[in-house]
Amino acid sequence: MFSCFYTALAGLLLLPLLLNRVCPYFFRDLLFFLKLARAAQRAHSYAARSPPRTILEVFTQRARRAPRKPLVLFGEEAHTYEQVDKRSSQVARALREHAGLQQGDCLALFLGNEPAYIWVWLGLAKLGCAMACLNCNIRAKSLLHCFQCSGAKGPGLSLLAAVEDILPALKKEKVKVFYLSRTSDTEGVDSFIDKMEVVSDEPVPHSWRSNVTSQTPAMYIYTSGTTGLPKAAVVTHRRILLACGLFSTSGVTSEDIVYNALPLYHSAALLIGVHGCIMQGTVLMFSLNLFVLLNLITNLCLLGFHVQKDSDGDHRVRIAIGNGLRTDVWREFVRRFGDIHIFEFYAATEGNIGFINYTGKVGSVGRVNYFHKVSKITSLIRYDVEKDEPVRDENGYCIRVPKGEAGLLICKITPLSPFTGYAGAKSQTEKKKLTNVFQKGDLYFNSGDLLVVDQDNFIYFHDRVGDTFRWKGENVATTEVADILGLISFVQEVNVYGVPVPGHEGRIGMASIRLKEGCEFNGEQTYRHVVDYLPNYARPRFVRIQDAIEITATFKHRKVQLVEEGFKPAVIRDGLYFLDDKEKMYVPMTQDIYNAINNNSLKL
Repeated sequence: MFSCFYTALAGLLLLPLLLNRVCPYFFRDLLFFLKLARAAQRAHSYAARSPPRTILEVFTQRARRAPRKPLVLFGEEAHTYEQVDKRSSQVARALREHAGLQQGDCLALFLGNEPAYIWVWLGLAKLGCAMACLNCNIRAKSLLHCFQCSGAKGPGLSLLAAVEDILPALKKEKVKVFYLSRTSDTEGVDSFIDKMEVVSDEPVPHSWRSNVTSQTPAMYIYTSGTTGLPKAAVVTHRRILLACGLFSTSGVTSEDIVYNALPLYHSAALLIGVHGCIMQGTVLMFSLNLFVLLNLITNLCLLGFHVQKDSDGDHRVRIAIGNGLRTDVWREFVRRFGDIHIFEFYAATEGNIGFINYTGKVGSVGRVNYFHKVSKITSLIRYDVEKDEPVRDENGYCIRVPKGEAGLLICKITPLSPFTGYAGAKSQTEKKKLTNVFQKGDLYFNSGDLLVVDQDNFIYFHDRVGDTFRWKGENVATTEVADILGLISFVQEVNVYGVPVPGHEGRIGMASIRLKEGCEFNGEQTYRHVVDYLPNYARPRFVRIQDAIEITATFKHRKVQLVEEGFKPAVIRDGLYFLDDKEKMYVPMTQDIYNAINNNSLKL
């Protein structure tokens, strides 16, 4: 009897060792699953309450319990939870009184990184209003489009020249425009700070937002997607709570300081960063130009290589959270700066699925563990890049790819993994859905991204499909850039695409242009045009002049061969030009320029 007992005890003691040998990631998979389940349960529990417990309620509770604790560090400034709470109440009262905002309305915010971004957002939440988070780099047609598709009643603005370009159109639509300033010299535009400072900072009545539910749109975050002008992804209050789970599962605590390295109109900075800090009771630190200096999408790590010091490992950084980190940079970064746990994640602003690399596997964005397999809501399916559509079998159903092969990531749309789509863009919302995928009537979200799962079940990002590429941490919609270039007087037709650059993450912009008959390419005029109408990251760095632009049978521009040929002057016999910021024009592309780009002596 005792021998059986000791045998069973020995077996139990050896079980963890055997599991670890057979399934080396079992315990890490289990621990992550438990953390994720706890975060998801918290979000669902908060959302199910009546009224729901939103991120605003979490914030106001923290302001009551720890009023003197800093929430935001900005340069030399420190803003406590209590101060942000009072300022956001003033924002709510001033907007209600002077802009006439009521719950259910939307305000568009066109602002760079500064503390006001946070208390304007919280003030809107206190009113039960949504916020449209405008990319402060966009201009002209794109900027006006973003106002229109969000249905905003009135924007809080600070970039005067950019707004004045579209002011006549905004006035025509009776949109109220405010500058975040104490005075305004622009006719038809009022100041806001002076109005905010004279109203009460007492808490606002809950009745002002009594109709808010967990499914109410809280904000609109813009994504280029694959179809031209930016689209306003609908972010509900429930989705904000789910996004906060990234910080809790990554081990961020209330004792930490989170350094934000991205513009606040990004979902990573606002949806995950600001809200994650509030949920965990953490301090958020950023500056006006921090995302330029310390871009955790790769540039933080790259800039760290410029001057190597013996003191590189002398710091208190525990965790880095972000996406897009190159494998070679990752390895060198950890070697130089020590054992910083890098949580690389994959997600899309409008998507209904995400992955987190919780194991530290270099280059991976996550794992397909046992618990993923049981849920069966995500799949990688075969995709025809040339036809820009999923491959289907003889029965019309999609085909799952084997391990090691790149496939289109799709996720089943269910009540627990909903897809809320885009504001004012029903057709674009429908385009992101796939039906009859594995059986008749099923419905999946099309991520637009190609991923790969290796033999050990680690997931890797491979590429984007359609008409979008990523450069400098920003999505660039090729059709939007092509529309801008098409406005130039001598341009007949444009095909825009992204090409890889050695030593750089993502793809850089390149345009194939067919000139109007009898016209010549003007490098100075083209330079002035793209600088006036496109943000830096979206400007095509290379221009190729072609006599004809090939199209597919479905009338889409052919890009595969153009991408393969890139900007190699030794291969391309067409006219080839390079955007030279020093000369302020597009100059003929030479082998010397090509070599300088390849050896990184010419910075892009």
